[in-house]
Amino acid sequence: MSSKPSRAATWELVQEYLPSEQMRKHSLAVEAVMRYFARKAGEDEEMWGVVGLAHDIDYERYPEEHCHRAPEILKQAGWPEEYIRAVVSHGWGICTDVEPLSRLEKTLYTIDELTGLVAAAALVRPSKSILDIPVKSVTKKWKDKAFAAGADRSVIEKGATMLGIELNELIGDTIEGMRSEAEAIGLKGNL
Repeated sequence: MSSKPSRAATWELVQEYLPSEQMRKHSLAVEAVMRYFARKAGEDEEMWGVVGLAHDIDYERYPEEHCHRAPEILKQAGWPEEYIRAVVSHGWGICTDVEPLSRLEKTLYTIDELTGLVAAAALVRPSKSILDIPVKSVTKKWKDKAFAAGADRSVIEKGATMLGIELNELIGDTIEGMRSEAEAIGLKGNL
């Protein structure tokens, strides 16, 4: 029987399936931003948070099958179908054909790539911190396609359109969400 996964149980899964510190920090960053967007939209913060935390659960063990192994891992952990679908939808057009439909799914799809770009932009600042980065620093780096080239800007733009959010607002909200976990995600810097 499926039940709502707890944050503690989800973190245990993340620790089991994502051994690298970098992937864990990324998962924590996505969780923090998902929680921020849930609060802002008056949505279920716990649901959005655990989906964000677990979104890359199969990435390290099965990189060639990313988003295809997640369902069996999460079903085994007792996750409800709605949560599993949300996790899988973040790979839409990249590694799955599961289109993000709910606000939660569209948000995860959009900010997964954006958290990487924001983190990279923070790390090149003198402070190496998310705590003092302005939106304009990220938008300046956005234009440099060689910078954080792995962050697919077309996915972020498509997601922003799906959400009906202007890019600067999206970046600002993502920064705010990441600030709440600055230390845990390694972006407190020297502030």
